[in-house]
Amino acid sequence: MKKTSLKFKIADIFFIAMMIIPIVFGIILKVLTTPASEGISITGARVYFTIPLPIQDLPVTESQVNSALVLIVILFFCLFITHGMTEKIDLKRQHFAEMIVEKVDSLVNENMGEYFKGFSPFIIAILALSAFSSLLTLFGLYPPTSDINIVGGWAVLVFVLITYYKMKCGPINYLKSFTQPVALLTPINLISEVATPVSMAFRHYGNVLSGTVISVLLGSALGGVSSKLLGWLPGFLADIPLFQVGIPAVLSIYFDVFSGCLQAFIFAMLTMMYVAGAFDIETYEKKKARKSAKNKS
Repeated sequence: MKKTSLKFKIADIFFIAMMIIPIVFGIILKVLTTPASEGISITGARVYFTIPLPIQDLPVTESQVNSALVLIVILFFCLFITHGMTEKIDLKRQHFAEMIVEKVDSLVNENMGEYFKGFSPFIIAILALSAFSSLLTLFGLYPPTSDINIVGGWAVLVFVLITYYKMKCGPINYLKSFTQPVALLTPINLISEVATPVSMAFRHYGNVLSGTVISVLLGSALGGVSSKLLGWLPGFLADIPLFQVGIPAVLSIYFDVFSGCLQAFIFAMLTMMYVAGAFDIETYEKKKARKSAKNKS
């Protein structure tokens, strides 16, 4: 079947529509649920409703809803760029998809080694989820990366992976690692172990949230400057937000686009460093060799 067939085009249109609809839904939901306010308003994620549970009620917040919308967008984006893939490259999107795979595989191989080559899907998932979540601010939506609960959940998942790869060398080796290089440092090593997910979460959350707050404050300040400098003009001319035109957009390019994508990359890099650093492959290979020799005997 040719890639230009009607069925192929309909599928493409469906995938593109499913990338747009979640964003439109998020914007409509925000407009309908945001109360009228005056002046600067910097708040956390809005709670849409609460699900009653036996131990503790579960609030469904703006962060959770927007995270789900981002996941839907990423899903259909992946389906779109992989639609129509063949051994012989016929579409430009296939070039793009293969470039992403090659770059991520290379990044994982350079930072984690050959043993972790299967980690590429996990790393690109972290990168995409974090970057797309931060970029929601471009549409006026609350970025899930500004919620410590969301980023904290990612950090806990990474911490579980770190612990898992430390335990692959055996529980005894895991406990011994806290006494390295000397037993006197055990308390510090324990604190460092717990501090890993905390630092990852607060670094990502803090940078994204601070960028959002700075953008709002500067936008409001520029509006005040416009009012002061142009307030003497007659009629509607006094209400023209001159300094709010263009300058906030430039700030948005840095805080929303550059900083958001940078923090996603840093989080992915820290994930690779911590997981790869937690795994002592030499000790693991020796353990496997001893186990294999024991089984043969």
